Amino acid sequence: MGYIAMNRFQVRHGFEDQFETMWAERESRLAEVEGFREFRLLRGPDGDGFRLYSSHVLWDSRAAFEAWTTSQQFRDAHKDAGRASAREALLGPPSFEGFETVLHEG
Repeated sequence: MGYIAMNRFQVRHGFEDQFETMWAERESRLAEVEGFREFRLLRGPDGDGFRLYSSHVLWDSRAAFEAWTTSQQFRDAHKDAGRASAREALLGPPSFEGFETVLHEG
């Protein structure tokens, strides 16, 4: 029925535009991967010194997501994740959450 992979990011105030631009200009390569359905970058509420963001990726299955994480496309897409500009924008590492769909309407 589907699998949703999410990473939550706490982006320091003042770095929101930089963070969004980094995502917009990245080399995604998701569309090349079997089982990929949709990607969204979500801007959430303000916290204490940060703005919450979440990357939200819909996959056909957990197996499709796991295949992505071992692919060359994944390595290419994440090659700059540890660069200094990304680290300075974040309060810490992203927090991953994975969900299997058990009910879908629409």
